[in-house]
Amino acid sequence: MNIINNNTGWIEVICGSMYSGKTEELIRRVHRAEYARQKIQVFKPEIDDRYASDHIVSHSQMKAPSVSVKKPAEILSQVEADTQIVAIDEVQFFSKKIVEVCNKLANMGERVIVAGLDQDYKGRPFGPMPELMAIAEYVTKNLAICVKCGNPANRTQRLTKEKSRIVVGAKDIYEARCRNCHEVLE
Repeated sequence: MNIINNNTGWIEVICGSMYSGKTEELIRRVHRAEYARQKIQVFKPEIDDRYASDHIVSHSQMKAPSVSVKKPAEILSQVEADTQIVAIDEVQFFSKKIVEVCNKLANMGERVIVAGLDQDYKGRPFGPMPELMAIAEYVTKNLAICVKCGNPANRTQRLTKEKSRIVVGAKDIYEARCRNCHEVLE
């Protein structure tokens, strides 16, 4: 990744299926910035309370302190003047207003790092992710390992018959699958 000077902001998107290491990669980038003594603020949607309300937490239990917010606009109002990096986990759970917020932050000179599912359980583009990927300067797509065949997995298999697009959960509800092993349960 190139370092850009002169207070130029940019957007980095980390995407992939469940269990592909998106949050781990976000936390890794946050920790590297902390080592460099950069001011970071981390946010996540209030709906994601699986592991902690005040931390982003990976499935492998890596974590970083965060602030939970209901709406994207709350992020803008809480970013402090000396913040250099804004990190947002589970960005697919926000409305499309998050795209505007990320653009505004980058235009203000912030490095914005977001992580989220690029596809829903049916394999369709998820929420604001397509737009974020389109406007981002950097996109990292992580793959998991298919639990059925061991091939690279880019899909999230829902194990329940719940039809709502957003169902927050972990190993009890989801697993990683490849294109061939993924199936939509109806």
